[in-house]
Amino acid sequence: MTAKLLARDIMSSGVQCVGAHQSLFDVAKMMRDLNVGCLPICGDNNRLTGLITDRDIVITCCAEGVDPATVQAGSLSAKVHWIDAAADASEVLTTMEEHQIKRLPVIDVQGGHRLVGMITEANLAKNLRDEQIAEFASRVYATA
Repeated sequence: MTAKLLARDIMSSGVQCVGAHQSLFDVAKMMRDLNVGCLPICGDNNRLTGLITDRDIVITCCAEGVDPATVQAGSLSAKVHWIDAAADASEVLTTMEEHQIKRLPVIDVQGGHRLVGMITEANLAKNLRDEQIAEFASRVYATA
């Protein structure tokens, strides 16, 4: 990793948002079509309000016998951690490690505070040194 590697260099761009009013059924189809396990949730103002994972859908709806067509994605929105696109790679790792998260939305603060990408474990594996990846894994997957 070079000293100047930034979040925007690590992320996957072209991330699509799910509308807060979309049903979990629609979200699941979108995940299938995009071949992803997580999508950002955007409110009516097109700002990031949360993330939804395939696991959220299974645990919240399927395991409880709730019809996913009756639940809106926005109802699962909770505090979401994100990183500025201009943040360096060490800040990315610190944020993901501190919050024990595997996916991190990237926001272009200077460009109107809009969602521009997502950083996942796969992005880290492609862009960081083996030692950094090992440290990340030990901190994120550590058991209490």
